Amino acid sequence: MDQGNAPPIILLFLSRGWIARKSGIAADPSGKDKKMKIDKIDHSRKISRIRAIIQVGFTLFCLQAGYRFYHFYLWTQDRSEIFSSRPPSVEAFLPISALLALKRLVLTGLWDRVHPAGLTILLAALVIAWLLRKGFCGWICPVGAVSNLLEKLGKSISIRLPKPIEYPLLGLKYLLLAFFVYIIFLKMDLPSIDAFIHSPYNMVADAKMLEFFLQPSSLTLGVIGFLFLISIAVRNFWCRYLCPYGALLGLLAIFSPLQVRRKASRCIDCRKCDKICPAFLKISNASTLRHPECIGCMECIEVCPQKDCLTLETGSWRKLPIHAVPLAVVGLFALFYLAAVLTGNWDTSIPPEMLKRLYQSGSTFAHP
Repeated sequence: MDQGNAPPIILLFLSRGWIARKSGIAADPSGKDKKMKIDKIDHSRKISRIRAIIQVGFTLFCLQAGYRFYHFYLWTQDRSEIFSSRPPSVEAFLPISALLALKRLVLTGLWDRVHPAGLTILLAALVIAWLLRKGFCGWICPVGAVSNLLEKLGKSISIRLPKPIEYPLLGLKYLLLAFFVYIIFLKMDLPSIDAFIHSPYNMVADAKMLEFFLQPSSLTLGVIGFLFLISIAVRNFWCRYLCPYGALLGLLAIFSPLQVRRKASRCIDCRKCDKICPAFLKISNASTLRHPECIGCMECIEVCPQKDCLTLETGSWRKLPIHAVPLAVVGLFALFYLAAVLTGNWDTSIPPEMLKRLYQSGSTFAHP
């Protein structure tokens, strides 16, 4: 509409909106303006870029470890004469073995010597979740990085599942977690756990994992293809609905002293925090965010245009800068790694020549 021909009443409303925007006062359609000045508008998204850099860094590290492990595997199969050392970090992809080792550690105080790095990484993730919410999921996990990439690829076609479909799906990962907890922590006794950990099957579990991806069945390809495509259309499908590891970390994160607090008197109801949240949390309706789906990405705080509306605080209500989260997450993870290396709890105790013999007979080893 041409403002020069607009009726006076429309010009009045337009001028009120212009004045509100210029002065930083939020205009309310109901006529009751919230007279608060918006004194923090930052669209730089620094925390988002930092998170992307850290996630990509860990993903590249995992790819490099996988490449090294592949060459170690070729050496064990006599398909290469060049020896490449086995990277212990591949044990991060053996969560069941790590859970068994965790129960054994609790019951006996003995560290797993077959896949010690797997236990180290699991403990690091648990401690990070307890102190820093699901920081492992939000900052370190390479699957989360891939999910973020797929989300960006499908941004124009991304959909939100209807609640009657979404709510049952949200329970799937908790059902999977309950199954593993029942089998490992309730059903298996210590002799059974010892037998599994020291079984030839567990010793070659990393090689079996590699063969699973090197020689995928048609069913495997179909499942991977489905997850790939649906993750483009549905944001963080695997992490949100299927990952039992994330479910465990989320339950532990409920007790984290770190939390996002919302000051209702400062809120201007822009709902930018809701829109940017990768877990679809209704942050604009919360006073204190303790939700198990929160991954501690801190993007809601950064995108908030109102100073001191959303803040990062500890249990003692002490405010923290949001950049303390990535620093603490990466720092804690590095501390666990260094402690494991210095105490001899990072590299497997199985000699390479023994692993070579085991890998060559791996197809004959059945699940104990």
